[in-house]
Amino acid sequence: MIVGGVVLEDPTFDRGPVAHSDGDVLYHAVVDALLGALAMPDIGQLFPDTAAAHQGQDSSEFVIAAARAIAKAGWSIINLDCTVILQRPKLSLVKDRIRANLAKLLNVDIAAVNLKGKTHEKVDAVGESRAIEAHVVALLWKR
Repeated sequence: MIVGGVVLEDPTFDRGPVAHSDGDVLYHAVVDALLGALAMPDIGQLFPDTAAAHQGQDSSEFVIAAARAIAKAGWSIINLDCTVILQRPKLSLVKDRIRANLAKLLNVDIAAVNLKGKTHEKVDAVGESRAIEAHVVALLWKR
């Protein structure tokens, strides 16, 4: 399982996403937050899972494309507030790496990228480790 460009390793956990690309739920949520802030098409419209070119694609390419699109439209990223919700594996040991990955891809200071890891306390599909969620709020500035 890849989250924020980091492979989450837990020898007691053997699940990963069912996805057309690499399935990085956080990067996908970042793309949708950035594009959504400008009422642009979402990730599924720009990078459809029916396109063979996106089979197994590194989701960082989607993040870079979204960053270019907002820059082209005359906007800059002020900050991102990201929440990843999963029961296992835990994010605590890789949070700084994920933040650094996002900051580099988006060409922003790492202080502009926040990341929180949450659980669902063993309730529902997320809490049973059958699903993962990511929510991202992006604050942009018109240059």
